[in-house]
Amino acid sequence: MNELLFLLQALLVILCGLGSLRLGKEALFSWICLQAILANLFVTKQISCFGFTITCSDAFAIGSFLSLNLLQEYYGKLSCKKASYMAFYLMLFFTLASKIHLLFTPSPHDTTHPSFVTILTATPRLVIASLLSFFLMQRLDIWLFNYFKNNWKAPLSRRSTASLLISQLFDTICFTYLGLYGSVASCGDIILVSYLVKCIIIFLSTPLINLSKPLSNNA
Repeated sequence: MNELLFLLQALLVILCGLGSLRLGKEALFSWICLQAILANLFVTKQISCFGFTITCSDAFAIGSFLSLNLLQEYYGKLSCKKASYMAFYLMLFFTLASKIHLLFTPSPHDTTHPSFVTILTATPRLVIASLLSFFLMQRLDIWLFNYFKNNWKAPLSRRSTASLLISQLFDTICFTYLGLYGSVASCGDIILVSYLVKCIIIFLSTPLINLSKPLSNNA
């Protein structure tokens, strides 16, 4: 069932991204920020899928980058950069708010605190690695997409796929070495499996990107 759920999750993320584009620039901004937070929250859960151990966050990470590409295509590079800064700002706020939330002493009647501790507690190294790699690779994806847009007369789907494949390769390498080096048996195996999963999501999104269209470019 994990494989089916994985594909359904990826499809849902992609379709919601296209729906946000239809609603306008502000909806796309909100969707990018939400995905950035979810990607960093869900990265702590591991699942078995396609015979490999992966996290539940890859679809949201790809969806955030794909949404940045759509934003840049229809609303320009400056809007894309602004969304990137907003996403990082809110990711940072969520991280700090989570730490403060865990500091509250729970009531004797509370039953949820242990669950919050399990979900929200992460090592400082993983938090820094996640925030830093996500922000830096967003910037790389913005630059790549802009380069392809100005120098490659190809359909949106091809330009977006090319920029995502490159940025996600560097994102996978960056996060693995920053967050996991020295604590896992083989960083190379993790990079290979993670990138393979991301490629599946990227290629799933390719035919759907051609359906992208805002209600108004002036929205």
